[in-house]
Amino acid sequence: MTEQTRDEWLREFRKGLVTKNQAEFRRFVRHFRPYDLSIIFTGLEQEEQSRLLDYLPDEQLADMIQEMVHLEQLEVLTRLSKERTALVMDMMDNDDLAALLDDLSPEQKSEFLQGMRGEESQFVQNIMKYPPETAGRIMTNRYVWIREHHTVADVVQKLRSYAAIAETINYLYVINEDRKLVGVVSYRSLILAEPEEMIVDIMHTRVLSVPVHADQEEVALLIQTYDFLAIPVVEDDQTLVGIITVDDILDVVIEEAEEDIRKMNATSGKSIDFNTPAAAAAYRRLPWLILLLFIGLVSGTIISRFEETLDRIVALAFFMPMIAGMTGNTGTQSLAVIVRGLSAKPLNKSIVSRLLLRELKVGLIIGVICGILITIIAYVWQQNFYLGLVIGSSLVATLIVGTMAGTVIPLLLYKFKVDPAVASGPLITTINDIISLFIYFGIATAFLTYL
Repeated sequence: MTEQTRDEWLREFRKGLVTKNQAEFRRFVRHFRPYDLSIIFTGLEQEEQSRLLDYLPDEQLADMIQEMVHLEQLEVLTRLSKERTALVMDMMDNDDLAALLDDLSPEQKSEFLQGMRGEESQFVQNIMKYPPETAGRIMTNRYVWIREHHTVADVVQKLRSYAAIAETINYLYVINEDRKLVGVVSYRSLILAEPEEMIVDIMHTRVLSVPVHADQEEVALLIQTYDFLAIPVVEDDQTLVGIITVDDILDVVIEEAEEDIRKMNATSGKSIDFNTPAAAAAYRRLPWLILLLFIGLVSGTIISRFEETLDRIVALAFFMPMIAGMTGNTGTQSLAVIVRGLSAKPLNKSIVSRLLLRELKVGLIIGVICGILITIIAYVWQQNFYLGLVIGSSLVATLIVGTMAGTVIPLLLYKFKVDPAVASGPLITTINDIISLFIYFGIATAFLTYL
């Protein structure tokens, strides 16, 4: 939604809330998407918001609330009557509701859950028992299950009754008398089958499922690998307890990517956005930066050890930031490639070996090209071939080392079961600064008599 479109819709809504009765307004608003409604809602005055809440159908209101952040969701729910709050919560996705209630006190949770239908309330409470970022935490009970002995005609009739409340009907899950998952039928297979055919004859028995305690990133990888629209979630005994849909996995992928970005940029686990106060933002950034501050002092120590070299060849100081900066940049690039790759597929010795060899070649190619370029520049500027050779060879060596450091450090962390994203960009950059300065001044000192 563009800003111009948002302003136009706001004017339409304001006019409609004044001139239309509830039935007319519902006909007007029924084609708006839930996300657009949530944006429009936040742009209205409080009195207009109250009228919109009164006019919206319960199902559309539930969809709109799910598109809001938690604070906005709570604000809207508390503005409704207790009866309507319970009704709307019954219509919301269970996993979204569990995430919302997580932030509340036990008393507030109990108050919200008591008003809901028994089955919905119990399922939400069951979800909340599973650890965060697991399959059980993001599953829903809005799916259609069928029996092996059903005919296609039986299933079609059941679909007509449950399609409105099911989160997806692309797959129908076949369970036995003990509620264990025994097969799956796609919607395509169903409509192509004859009405009298038995489900047992058209179902697929090799069903790919995930356990309730599986990490949400593993679930995302499975859905990506097999192009599923949904995947069933089972207990250890293969009892079907829920499904995870692709829209929930998209949220997981975005959440995990944002978490990795925060770690790579040396911020704490809590996100920093446009609304974060300055003090809170500084507090979340400081721990890593203070650590890197002390590590960075090593760079100063290295420079002081080569003070004589700098005094004799002042031009070395001009290229020092370039050497350190280029090394840090290549290390950060490699880090980003590794973190992204680790989220896409598990590692084995063969993959690691190929990866290390490839990054070594990458570092060598980048180093040689940049080294030749800077050698020419240094020679033209200072008319000293040996100075150009020192700077060029230093850049070749440091770029190779920087590339390998950005590759090896996250791989080592992964091996020791530490999130590779904690090998943040600033950390890699600082380490590479120290190494690059040591190499640079070491080579310069070795060639000092020629400079």
